Amino acid sequence: MVNVPKERKTFCKGKKCTKHTLHKVTQYKAGKASNFAQGKRRYDSKQKGFGGQTKPVFHKKAKTTKKITLRLECKECKTKKQLCIKRTKHFELGEKKKATGGY
Repeated sequence: MVNVPKERKTFCKGKKCTKHTLHKVTQYKAGKASNFAQGKRRYDSKQKGFGGQTKPVFHKKAKTTKKITLRLECKECKTKKQLCIKRTKHFELGEKKKATGGY
């Protein structure tokens, strides 16, 4: 289980900063796929008409986890950058550690 703080001090490449500043950390999430991207238009035109499925459909899924990507936003100049971390099943952003002892 990976627990990442909601703020981290790291280097900012922005033109205003170029120094270590505080960054707000969020988890990256892919945006909605566009219907007008070239690959989607090509795929749709190829699928049209008779002939069934024209491109391979992937079935041999082997991975059980995804790589976590963090989105860092500089608090001074609002420049955003992405940072990829390792694969993990459980990912938390700035949550308190659970007590295990009970004493």
